[in-house]
Amino acid sequence: DPRGVYTCDTGKSRKSLQVHYRMCQNCIEVDAPTISGIVIADVVATLFLAVAVYCITGHDRGHTSRASDRQNLIANELYQ
Repeated sequence: DPRGVYTCDTGKSRKSLQVHYRMCQNCIEVDAPTISGIVIADVVATLFLAVAVYCITGHDRGHTSRASDRQNLIANELYQ
């Protein structure tokens, strides 16, 4: 426990320092293999998502009919 009052005595002067220290009660220690595992999992998930989006939107689903671009006019003798 590093809390307490520390003093430094140089012979001519004396200085003191009070240290307050709080320990984290619910902290999780993260080491290098854990961080690298998280990074690798994130990269794999991102690549999987990119491939899925490409497969869904990238394929040409055949030729669409151009008839849908034209508007069919209704024959009406009153407005001819």
